[in-house]
Amino acid sequence: MVNWHIISKIIGSLLFIEAFFMAWCVGVSFYFQEDDTLAFLMSMLITFGCAFLFLLMGRNARNSLNRHDAFVVVTAVWIIFSFFGMFPFLIHGSCTNITDAYFETMSGFSTTGSSIFDDVERLPRGILFWRSLTQWVGGLGIVFFTIAILPSLVGGSVKVFAAEATGPIKAKMHPRLSTTAKWIWSIYLLLTIGCGVAFWIAGMDWFDAMNYSMTTTATGGFSIHNDSLSYFNDANIDYIAILFEFLAGINFTLLYVSIFKGRVKDLFKNSEFKLYISIVLLATAGIMTVLLTQMDYNLEQALRQGLFQVVSFMTTTGVFSDDVARWPHITWIILGGLMFVGACAGSTSGGFKCIRAVMTLKTLRNNFRQILHPNAVLPVKINGMSVPQSRIVALFAFFTLFMCMILVTAAIMIVSGIDTINSIVIALSCVSNIGPSLSNDIGANISWSGMPDYIKWALSLLMLMGRLEIMTVLVLFTPSFWKEN
Repeated sequence: MVNWHIISKIIGSLLFIEAFFMAWCVGVSFYFQEDDTLAFLMSMLITFGCAFLFLLMGRNARNSLNRHDAFVVVTAVWIIFSFFGMFPFLIHGSCTNITDAYFETMSGFSTTGSSIFDDVERLPRGILFWRSLTQWVGGLGIVFFTIAILPSLVGGSVKVFAAEATGPIKAKMHPRLSTTAKWIWSIYLLLTIGCGVAFWIAGMDWFDAMNYSMTTTATGGFSIHNDSLSYFNDANIDYIAILFEFLAGINFTLLYVSIFKGRVKDLFKNSEFKLYISIVLLATAGIMTVLLTQMDYNLEQALRQGLFQVVSFMTTTGVFSDDVARWPHITWIILGGLMFVGACAGSTSGGFKCIRAVMTLKTLRNNFRQILHPNAVLPVKINGMSVPQSRIVALFAFFTLFMCMILVTAAIMIVSGIDTINSIVIALSCVSNIGPSLSNDIGANISWSGMPDYIKWALSLLMLMGRLEIMTVLVLFTPSFWKEN
């Protein structure tokens, strides 16, 4: 049976961490002397109080998690973290109802980047900082963050890592998962600091640089300006964003081995990275050609804008430096494909993931060869290692569920009155955790804030399932999961 005591203990400890992050926002709000200080103080006290209650319920818990507990704790933590994370929006009055507040918070923690705020520039800086911070914390995983700083808390950390980490193949850099988690979070922190310093040198003030560095390295896309990065209209800022979004889209384990261990050759031998960079280059070349021939862009502008949007969409960051809605429709098809594929597993990006695309292509190639050579044994190999048949089955099960989630959600939105194209693109953007659609305001007649409440709840669930890669959430709804054996 599920060990609710240890789950309560973990949730309580994590809520203390969330309250600690809210304390940072109190400092930011107090520094700028704006009207959201009280909202964060009250939210922090509520979160601290509930954290204590959860710890009280789990005080006699044995420090061990089985596989069932791991799936429950990961899903529960993301839902509860988002629940308490919405209080600053509600208490301050930025959001007037629970639906909008929860949607905004889930979009933040899942690094989706969809926002119900049509005018973010009217928000106080503490609220803006909180939005960016939710994306940064959610970038590598809430529970994974706990494994890094409180390894003794999670007795079954390997099972939790398997339930929360992205991609079909979970790689570790060290026999102790807590050590791996610390190294990965160290890389993440260094990327964030490097990105912030680069933005500051390029001309941003410290507050802008801090916020955009968090949402860029988290590949989240929340902005503190209505025009996203196009607000700055600066080529240097665009290129910095491209670089750090691209790096954040690489598997962090591979990034550590190649850069921090000096084994750069390993990067270019990796099948997933080779597909990742190949897609980026080919898609950029295609969009560049369209912009040069049909939009009268000059060469540098076409390169920068094409590369910016390709990297932004493929890493599921979703920030804009140009109005993609006015680009020719062929570019929409390219960008839509990038939204689906996503970047590398083990990164902060969402989507189907390049590693699954590699596995799919190699499986299809083997099937064609099997037609010609029926008796041949043709294993699927990734980076020289054979992929078990069970992983292949899981791959196509995930693909089926991924497509079903998009189609079901799109159908619900179409019934609600949203046009077909926007319904499909919105569903794809939420399950891939990219957020913005191919139009900055979603469509001609509707924004995220203008959608019906039940659609926002459906999309909130879709964002959660997309971030936890569907299976972790759906397995909780199977009857066999709750059986004692």
